[in-house]
Amino acid sequence: MPRFKFFLSSRNHPVREGDFIWSTPIPLSRHQSARTIKSDSDSFINHGDYFTAARDFLERDQYAIITQSVSQHLHRTISSQEIEEIRIFLDKHGEFYHPAKVEAVLQAVKIPFVLNVAVTDVGKQCAQRECRLLQMLDTEYPGSFIPKVYAQGNVFTERNQVETRMFLGEWFEGFNEFHISLDPADEQHKIVVWDPEHGNYFLSADQTEDLYRQAAGILTGYYNVETSEHISSWHHAAGDFVLKCQHRKIDVKLITVRRYAPMFKRDPEIGHNDPDAEWILESLLVFFLNLAIKMRIDRLDGVGEIVWSDDIAVKGVLKGFFEGLVSKPPIRSFPGSLADGFRQHLSACTHADLLDLNSAMVQAYHPMAPEAPVIRQHLEQHVDDLYRAVEPFRKYP
Repeated sequence: MPRFKFFLSSRNHPVREGDFIWSTPIPLSRHQSARTIKSDSDSFINHGDYFTAARDFLERDQYAIITQSVSQHLHRTISSQEIEEIRIFLDKHGEFYHPAKVEAVLQAVKIPFVLNVAVTDVGKQCAQRECRLLQMLDTEYPGSFIPKVYAQGNVFTERNQVETRMFLGEWFEGFNEFHISLDPADEQHKIVVWDPEHGNYFLSADQTEDLYRQAAGILTGYYNVETSEHISSWHHAAGDFVLKCQHRKIDVKLITVRRYAPMFKRDPEIGHNDPDAEWILESLLVFFLNLAIKMRIDRLDGVGEIVWSDDIAVKGVLKGFFEGLVSKPPIRSFPGSLADGFRQHLSACTHADLLDLNSAMVQAYHPMAPEAPVIRQHLEQHVDDLYRAVEPFRKYP
């Protein structure tokens, strides 16, 4: 049977039963240290609990989960006897999950997966919902921008019978988290990529614009034009987007889908009739404006104060949004090109229109939302940036 080995982040930090770290509690979020956790908490588990629960999940039904997942990944049937070793790397701690990288080793080949482990009640609810959403979106939309789900289930820890929920998904090899950071070379805010293998590095201006372009294109691609359903509750500060850079070209993925719901409920009197063109355009406008705001928000180095990107984000979002629109199939209730129709709709918005719409969006934020004051502080400049970015549409409608 496969051997199990446990690590923190990398092979340089092995963890064995009996080690000090084995009995220390895991942080319940990326902002929490182990010293702040009360051991009588209902969701308290230590590193040993985590690793043994993950092992129990992967051993279930004579290793059926990991065997079937490797078979699906390799597009051929393998047996559990072919898997020599299973390595579990506890990667990081989020507000909902504690993800681990799982490597199945066979014949010197390493097959990577992500194992998302939820401990808290809200995390377990999120895991169940996210599995359903990832599978649904993978079926309904072409492309490979979100992870595939291979298996899911509940496991009780051996020591104090805490219920955990976990699901095994696709690991995007070579992709890393990124955040806005202060570049010491010129004291400017830039995007830094956390690359544990080669060292952290800053993106160039062109790469940064391409990052925002691809991220906006992904979210627009999954936007349902006829229902206004969209991926929401994503945050740069949570590391929801990841990127890989090869030969100075970047590739972007979205690693989580916490929520997928419509922005607007249709008038019940309309029933199941197709939405009219005006409803489609107005819904798209709100989606686009909200996207342009959210793309600019991050936390400094992922955990610090909330920060706001420069106008390069707006340029990237505009390009990516229209690329996503162009990829949409024809809509029966919308004559002609959706991208051309929305371009005309957007170019007809005056500066005052954009300011009113964006102000209304900020008013809708929860009063205690930490990003709301930052958005208000930059709102007028943001509208200026947006209006300037759309200027070519007004010249060449």
